[in-house]
Amino acid sequence: MHQIIHSQTVYSGKVFEVRVDHLQLDSGKVIKLDIVQHNGAIVLVPLDREGNIWLVNQYRHAAGETLLELPAGTLEKDEDPLTSAQRELREEIGMAASRFTLLGEFYIAPGYSTEYLYIYLAEDLTVDPLPLDEDEMITVVKVPVAEVLAWVKQKKIRDAKTLASLLLAETYLQDKFRSYSG
Repeated sequence: MHQIIHSQTVYSGKVFEVRVDHLQLDSGKVIKLDIVQHNGAIVLVPLDREGNIWLVNQYRHAAGETLLELPAGTLEKDEDPLTSAQRELREEIGMAASRFTLLGEFYIAPGYSTEYLYIYLAEDLTVDPLPLDEDEMITVVKVPVAEVLAWVKQKKIRDAKTLASLLLAETYLQDKFRSYSG
């Protein structure tokens, strides 16, 4: 088994730390890896009774543009993912949900990051806002399920966590959408 022989945190920020691990491989060779240490995050697929998915337009400085995304947020240290999902839904789109369904979980980029995502479908939405985080510049957008799924295929959505989450939810959403149209 691979063994860490030395690990050093080289940067500590608001959302993540960067560490350098010296890893001894089974062959005996030692390699150096840069690792982003992250608490994990949640992604929400908010679905209202009218068959709309709630998205956010959010400026992303690293991308240099505003991206259309599902609401999401970082877990606090040792925070339960469902607790985070409930808070982030209220902060980002001003809604609460009476029903949350865990659709899946995955690593966002395991080649260099420990960030692990929990994907929740949030249903039975009601107005219940919390203030946005001070660094968030968000516009909320409601889009019919069929249109959002078409946007995935048309490459209008370019955020990886949103794409993966919508694909996880696609079968459920298509079945749910059919029930709205009769």
